[in-house]
Amino acid sequence: MIFRRVGDGRPYPAHGLTQRDWAAIPPRQVRLGDLVTTKRALDLDTLLADDATIYGDLFCHVVRWHGELYLEDGLHRAIRAALQQRLVLHARVLDLEGDR
Repeated sequence: MIFRRVGDGRPYPAHGLTQRDWAAIPPRQVRLGDLVTTKRALDLDTLLADDATIYGDLFCHVVRWHGELYLEDGLHRAIRAALQQRLVLHARVLDLEGDR
């Protein structure tokens, strides 16, 4: 199993972060096996594109909510990491402190 669970949608409240806000969060390593996806489908064109990260953030966006790590953006990057047999990836993690 690559991910902890395959989800469908975002169970956490809207955070309203812009790309600039995300860029201010320093990336850290996250285990693929700890992530819950927020999308069930993957666009193969995005996965296989040579320039997949040219227009977006180089790091995945993850939201911590109620003790779970939700992969909000970067599913194709996470799948690429898994295909390269990596167990971790670098992601920007927003902690919404929903478990407090």
